[in-house]
Amino acid sequence: MQKLPRNPDLDHLKRQAKELLAAVRAGDSDARARFAAHLPSLRGHMPDTTAARALRLHDAQSCIARSYGFASWDALRSHVDVARFRASDPASQRRAFAVRAYPGDIIGNMNRARPAEAERLLSAVPDLAAREPAFAPTIGDTGEVRRQIAQDPDWVHRPAGPLNLPPLVAATHSGFLRLEAYRAALYETVDLLLAAGADPNQSVGSRWPPASVADPSEEHRMSALYGAAGQHHDARLTETLLAAGADPDDGESLYHAIEAEDPACLRLLLDAGATIKGTNAIYHALDYEARAPLALLLASAGEAGAEDGLLLWAIRRRRSTAHIEMLLKAGVDPAATAEDGMSAYAKALRYGLPEVARILEEAGARTDLSAADKFIAACACGDRAAASALLAQAPDLIASLDVDALQMLPELAAAGCGDAVRTMVELGWPVDTLGGDWTASVINHAVFRGDGALTEFLLARGAVWTETHGFGDNACGTLSWASLNRPVEGGNWVECAQALVAHGMPPAVPNPADPETVLVGGEVRQFSDEVTQVLLSSSLAARAP
Repeated sequence: MQKLPRNPDLDHLKRQAKELLAAVRAGDSDARARFAAHLPSLRGHMPDTTAARALRLHDAQSCIARSYGFASWDALRSHVDVARFRASDPASQRRAFAVRAYPGDIIGNMNRARPAEAERLLSAVPDLAAREPAFAPTIGDTGEVRRQIAQDPDWVHRPAGPLNLPPLVAATHSGFLRLEAYRAALYETVDLLLAAGADPNQSVGSRWPPASVADPSEEHRMSALYGAAGQHHDARLTETLLAAGADPDDGESLYHAIEAEDPACLRLLLDAGATIKGTNAIYHALDYEARAPLALLLASAGEAGAEDGLLLWAIRRRRSTAHIEMLLKAGVDPAATAEDGMSAYAKALRYGLPEVARILEEAGARTDLSAADKFIAACACGDRAAASALLAQAPDLIASLDVDALQMLPELAAAGCGDAVRTMVELGWPVDTLGGDWTASVINHAVFRGDGALTEFLLARGAVWTETHGFGDNACGTLSWASLNRPVEGGNWVECAQALVAHGMPPAVPNPADPETVLVGGEVRQFSDEVTQVLLSSSLAARAP
């Protein structure tokens, strides 16, 4: 077993893994023996050429970790983080702990809370919380909370700590609520703060970019209730805060409570009088496949549950026939039309939902279809023969489509309808059309979903990686965010990276200023480890003689 240096460097360990992977693929006997000795799937068996080519970066990282005596790469990485954390100055320690304990809208970035990592850092420096009283509500240190209240009753009202959070917000937004070992103490902390006079409507301005901790948004505020109901979906805390007088109409809690699998918090908010009319709550419920939140909202919405727009939104989100039937039962008009006069029936066919169209027809919807509607419907179902026949009858059909019709390409790409996208592109649809929730071209939607095959297909047919989307970035930025956050289960962002580089995206080079990032075309980027390996390897291949 190898001995890890006293002050290990993660970037150095990453390089070791990349070099080991390259060596085993090149047939190096020492590298093969190392994999046979340490990788569980190969233990005792030297990988042959075929097996070596099938190995990936995560296999090499696992091998490196086990050669140093760790059970996994994550365990090694955690050890390195802790070692670096111990060696840092107190202010850096406080900041590192805080940014792991809270989600992005609290800390000012797009990351999720990482409470398990925060707990490891806390274990590494046990007196960290004692040196920073503002962390007492974060971890549910009820003894310290009682001491602070006894010393200064106004402490319960005062923002403090590296994130400038008042105690009740600090407790209800803390990622430690996701760790069972801390939950009871955090419940008690909230009870103590409320009993000591903390305002149940305590809030802070959002720090979501372009806002920040130093300059929070006053337009968008995050209440303690939002932390309980909208972030953590914690019914116990939600009920406690509502009983103490928290306003259920805080602008965030109802909307985000819909996202939970268990609708308990949503039910509590509605029972407390949360307003549905004038909000996007029902529309947001239609963003998800779960039907329980929609049923609760429709039961309480009255006339707000019969808006025609709900049917059109449900179709755009490609919801099930059960969702459509719930809306119709609530009073939504099956003959609803969009602003441009398109019927819900035609829209359902455009989104490849013939069963939804059938239900609407049976309910009395208008069923007339234009030539464009019929053509798009055939494309949406991936029926190339029918679409080609219609195009043969009207060769200028695609050229005559309006903007809304053309946007069906990125719309269907965003929904994961790969067959429809291929049919449309093969028949001549312009691949640079922008659409979807974030005004992106079809190549950006394919990369976002980690659809490597579709990414290659689109690039081979004229899509370019520099096509920008509504957030002002391009497919390289999409690859960065998606490979790190993995928004679609089963996505293959390595294949997307390979396709993008093969079609003109510059490979990556190391960033000398920051080992956690790379440079792509001179811009600082961060990707998942495996995608980074692909992009760096492409750079080495390009420089090879």
